[in-house]
Order: sequence, then structure tokens, then C-alpha cells
Amino acid sequence: MADELALHDGPKAVQTDVGDIFDWPIITEEDEEAVLDVLHRRAMSGRDITEKFENDFAEWHGMDYALGCSSGTAALQAAMWACGVGVGDEIIVPSLTYWASALPAFTLQATIVFADVTFETLCIDPDDIERHITDRTKAIVPVHYCGYPADMDPIMEIAEKHNLKVIEDVSHAHGGLYKGRLVGTIGHVGAMSVMSGKSLAVGEGGLFITNDRQIWERGIAWGHYGRTSATQWTGELEEQVITDPELVPYVGLPWGGYKYRMHQMSSAVGRVQLKHYKARMDEIQKAMNYFWDLLEDVPGVLAHRPAAGTNSTMGGWYAAHGLYVAEELGGLPLSKFAEAVRAEGGTCSPGANFALHLHPLLNTADIYRHGKPTRIANSDRDLRQPEGSLPVTESIQQRCYSIPWFKHYRPEIIEQYALAYRKAADNADKLMD
Repeated sequence: MADELALHDGPKAVQTDVGDIFDWPIITEEDEEAVLDVLHRRAMSGRDITEKFENDFAEWHGMDYALGCSSGTAALQAAMWACGVGVGDEIIVPSLTYWASALPAFTLQATIVFADVTFETLCIDPDDIERHITDRTKAIVPVHYCGYPADMDPIMEIAEKHNLKVIEDVSHAHGGLYKGRLVGTIGHVGAMSVMSGKSLAVGEGGLFITNDRQIWERGIAWGHYGRTSATQWTGELEEQVITDPELVPYVGLPWGGYKYRMHQMSSAVGRVQLKHYKARMDEIQKAMNYFWDLLEDVPGVLAHRPAAGTNSTMGGWYAAHGLYVAEELGGLPLSKFAEAVRAEGGTCSPGANFALHLHPLLNTADIYRHGKPTRIANSDRDLRQPEGSLPVTESIQQRCYSIPWFKHYRPEIIEQYALAYRKAADNADKLMD
């Protein structure tokens, strides 16, 4: 029978050669020529192409400043320092995220307080932020997780109320919209990775964007040898060292001792990729939304995407996931459901990032030889969060799964992948048996 599960010797749902539907990034002669230009000019360690890429990137976002960095991690760390995060300070971050959203705080001798997420968005829950704020809190770091835009309006209201900086981690969501606004443009600074696995993929690199010249200048001073002459110290950072009001002794000098400039071959690829990104992103959105539209009436599987009519979008749908409701499938474990989808030739892996607040690295590791866990080394209290403290985050491993990330709109292939999910759901009772 056509609807018999492949696990039970039925025909697979995915029968067609998928070709390049999953290949990413799309590399053409235009990318190759841009890289070769850098090589032939021996300009690998220059910054002329990087500054053009920064200008392109800032213009796309309608922002005043962009800064190209060696990685998204570097961009996030620079953004944290530029926002004043330092010894003994705290940042609030979702526990459901990649390491880089949080761990740079340790290098600044600050620490991390984790907030829960909402099941529907997998993003930080604004209602869980305020209870974590103390007089040591310096910044909130919302992550637009798996492309879904975090609920920025209430986050910004909380930040304004408590005089906090907001650093958007846009690594999963390039080009995504929150109520019509590009993510990364809503907080005080948006930082992101653009490494080769991301939806905007340039090689190895990162950027941050801001309208605050002081944040941009501090980012330069923190990790960009050769560019610090651009700094004018437009704010209070130098107050601790000024003895003469007319003397600012560290203008034009490097502060952080890091070398974080973006490699010019990456920025050369970035300029080409950015030129084509909108069209390619639109096709990804068309393909991914079609996949979810085909599954709209299937029990147990929920689309991880903003509701229609909100003017919010998933950008390039990086690390696309779905939500699982086992109760609608008779309690069928996600692992068994995913196994059935994979047997059909589909893509489905249970879980997402590990809950960081429970990981030993965030609880017991003494990274900098303080003689106690780094998480509490510079704090005046034990702010570690035990199991049960962030219940939604802790449930996510059993409640979400990866889905295919289509780069092209090819309905006949997308329909076969959707059929794999439909067959698994329709046969949930047999899978339970």
C-alpha cells in the first residue's frame, strides 16, 4: 500500500533525486573572481573590501555603522564590551542557544543569568526576563533562534525601564523581520555570525550593526588594530582615566588586545552573497512556507514560524525546526516519530541546543583558575540555576526537531518530504505498537 510506512516495508515517501536543493551557499564565478582579486592584490590582510562590505551591510539594514569581525563570537564579545559589560556584571541570555551567545561574558569577567523560552517561538520569554534583573545586570541578549524573531517590543520596554543595553544575536536570522523591522536593528546593537553554514554565508566571519557611534568605536578599539585612528571616544568610557578634561590619553589606541578583523576573502564573498541574498532568501521562504502549508492539518507537528499577518518572517530559515505535540499522537515518543520520518527518506532529528544552564561548563568549570567555578567567580552570590528552574527550555529536547532546509522552491520534492511527516503522523498508532 502506498501509505504503508517504509519502516514496515512500504515505499519511501521521498523518491526523487533532490539534486542541489540543499546545497548552500550558492557559489558562482562572481564569488570566485572576488576572492581571486583579493589574492592577486595580496590584500588578504587589508581592509578596503571589508569596509565596503560593512557599508553594504549597514545600508541594507538602514543603520549608521557596521563592523566586520573574524567570527560571530568575536562580534558578540566586542558588542558586550562596547555596551559596558565588565567585571562582576551580569547578562541575561536564553538558555536555549549556542555557546557564543553567552560565553563571551566570561572573557570580560562578567557572568551569565539564563532566562526561559516560549514553546511557540523557542526564543527568550519576555515574561521571564524581569525576575532575573539585579543591580548587576548590564545587558539582555535575545537570540532570534532558528530564524524566529524574538518578541522585541516588550524586551525593549524592559531594557528602557531598567537602563539596560540590548544586544540582538542575529546569527540564525539574517534578513528576518519583526513586525516589519529587520532583526538586528531594534536593540542597541545587533551581532551575528556569517560563517559558511549560516543563511548569509561568507566563509568565516561576523558583524555587528548599530546606530550608536560610541558602540562602534569601542568595537574598533577592542579588536581592530590599524583602525583605531577612527575612534574619537564620544562618551563616558574614558572618565576613569581622564585627569585633564582636554586630555583623552587612549584615543586612537587598541584597548582589548584582540585581533578581530574580518579576513578579506570572506568580506569579498560577503559582498557578492549580500547582493543576491534577498532573491535567494525569498525563494527559501517560499519553499519553507510551502512545506509547512502542506502539513497544516497534520496532528502532532506544528510549524515554527510567525503567524500570518504579523509582518514577521524567518529570514533565511537557518537551522529550521518544527514543534512536536506528542499528546496529539497518542503519546508517541519524538524519537520514534523521527525514526519513521527518516525511514521515509525525510529529514528529522529530535532536539535542539542543549540547555546551557544545566551544562557542567556553566556550573563547575574553573576556566580561568579562580579556584571556583567561573560562573560565580566574579559574582557576589551563587546564581547557578538547577534542574527545574527553566522548565520550557528543559523540555525542548522532547518537543522540537530539525526539518529539511530547502534552498530552492521545487514543489514536487518538497511535497515528498512533507509526505514523510504526514505518513509518520497518520501511522502513529502502528508506531506505538
